[in-house]
Amino acid sequence: MTKKITTATTIRDLVVIALGCAIYAFGLVTINIQNHLAEGGLTGVTLILRYWFHFDPAYTTIVLNIPLIILGYRFLGKRALAYTIYGTAMMSVFLWIWQRVPIMIDLNHDILIASILAGLCGGFGSGIIYRYGGTTGGSDVIARIIEKEKGLPMGRSLLMFDIVVLIASLSYLDVEHMMYTLLASYVFSRVVNFTLEGTYAAKGVLIISQQFQPIADDVIADMERGVTFLHSEGAYAHQQQPMLYCVVSPTEITQLKRIIEAHDPQAFVSILDVHEALGEGFTYESATPTKPTVKTE
Repeated sequence: MTKKITTATTIRDLVVIALGCAIYAFGLVTINIQNHLAEGGLTGVTLILRYWFHFDPAYTTIVLNIPLIILGYRFLGKRALAYTIYGTAMMSVFLWIWQRVPIMIDLNHDILIASILAGLCGGFGSGIIYRYGGTTGGSDVIARIIEKEKGLPMGRSLLMFDIVVLIASLSYLDVEHMMYTLLASYVFSRVVNFTLEGTYAAKGVLIISQQFQPIADDVIADMERGVTFLHSEGAYAHQQQPMLYCVVSPTEITQLKRIIEAHDPQAFVSILDVHEALGEGFTYESATPTKPTVKTE
C-alpha cells in the first residue's frame, strides 16, 4: 500500500511540475519575449544570450543548468535532485514547443498589461512547481550552495543574483522596459507566495482561560471543530493550566468569540493567520460521522 501511495504521489508531482513548467514557459515566450521584458535568475541570462547571440533559450536552459546541477549534487537530496533535473528538462521542452507554436497575444502594445500578465504566468507556474517539491534549477541551486557554504539565506542570495541579471539586461533594454520588468517581478513574487500558501486562509486561535473545559465542550458541540489542550505555565505565578488551540474558518471567528465570552469575558485570546489548513473539515470530509474530540499535548 505504501509503495502504491508513494508511486501515485510521485506521478502526481511530476504531472503538476510539468504543468507549472508549461505555464511558466508560455508566459516567457508569448509575453516576456514578445514584449521585450527581461527576467531575473538564470532565465534572465538565457534572454540576454538570446538577444546578443541568438541562442535558443530552450537549449541554453539545459546547457547552463548542467554544471550547476553537477556542482550542487552533494547539496541536494536524491528526490530534490531528481525533481530538479526533471523540472529543468520540462522547462527546456516547453520553451522549445512554445517558440514553435504560432501564438500571438495582442495586447495593443500595452506594456503595463504585459508586465502584469508576465508576473501572473511566471508566478503561478513557479508557485505550483515549488508547491509540489520541484525546481527549475538555475539560481535556486546556486542559492542553496551559498547557503550551505557561507550561511547566507537563500532569499538574500536569490535577490542579489536577480539584481545582477537585471542590471546586465540593461545592455539590451531601455529603462522604461526595465521598470516594467521590475513590476512583473513584484507581481511574480506575490503570486508565488499566494500559490504556495494556498487559497484558503484559516485562523488558528489560542485561548487561555480558567473555563477551558466548558469552552472546549461548546466548540466541539456547537461548532464541530476539534480542540487541542496544550500544557502551559504562567511566567509570573508559575500556575499550570491547559491552553486551548483550535483552527477555524474566518467566518467562524465571531461564533468562537461568543462562546469564549459567554464562559469567561476575561479570557486571553490570540488569533493567528493560518495560510493553509489540511485535514478534516478543511480539505476532506470525515469518513465517519463522529464528532471531534479533545486532544491533550
